Amino acid sequence: MFITINFLKQIARSIYDKIHPILGTKEASIEMQRGAGGDISMKVDLIAENTVIDYLEKNNANILLISEEVGEKYIGNKNEIINNHFKLIVDPIDGSYNASRGIPFCCASLAFAVGDTLDDIQKSVIIDLSSGDIFWAEKEKGAFLNDQHISVSERGIGDKCVYELDFGLNALDGEIKTYGNILKYATHVRVMGSCALSLCQLAKGSIDAFVNFKSSMRLVDAAAGILILKEAGGSVIDFKGKQLSGKLSINQRFSFIASNKALESFFIRELKNLDLD
Repeated sequence: MFITINFLKQIARSIYDKIHPILGTKEASIEMQRGAGGDISMKVDLIAENTVIDYLEKNNANILLISEEVGEKYIGNKNEIINNHFKLIVDPIDGSYNASRGIPFCCASLAFAVGDTLDDIQKSVIIDLSSGDIFWAEKEKGAFLNDQHISVSERGIGDKCVYELDFGLNALDGEIKTYGNILKYATHVRVMGSCALSLCQLAKGSIDAFVNFKSSMRLVDAAAGILILKEAGGSVIDFKGKQLSGKLSINQRFSFIASNKALESFFIRELKNLDLD
């Protein structure tokens, strides 16, 4: 079967139905085993991931699942999957700690690809597990929040810009000082705790840039949000000022700067001026 955007939305809603009622509960925060992504999985993560696997198996999907907890798992006929290059990149819960504490900023993230690289992602769905809102995009067809078309802001350097940052505590003495010039025009800074949902906030113009300093950021966290952002008119570059690229693998990790187009040239210029090579 070919994966449609409605199929991805149905999976997302199934996750929401299971997870929304237990957000912020003791049950959600029970620690389980360490997942393939490297973090300790909580019960809420495993419930969400098992919901995805069950849905795929019941609908006879033939696809390689790349997911934070299970790693890489063939669902269906392996030979057919290898031939069709179908991949589903999933973060069952992005913002697991927020979910376990009842902080209303967490989501489930799904990206469907035909191929082996970030550029091969064709469809994305991200569901806000607090509100039930669905962000979605199909390649070259635009980005949407529920039924409404969305686009990035047009704010530039001379405007009051809101950035989100993601960083480890060691970045306070490292990356943030090194890259201070790319942050100096931010009027406000936020740290919200869900990469996928933050990329959606950028896509709908609520923030203007997202600077992710963490080189440990996983593919599963960002894959779906990157397509939604690009389809909303945004940009994602690496810290060399190049368009972000990478393989679709559970082991793929990267830092990046995501922004609207008005700020992209500023970030590229400042990164080149640093001459860190």
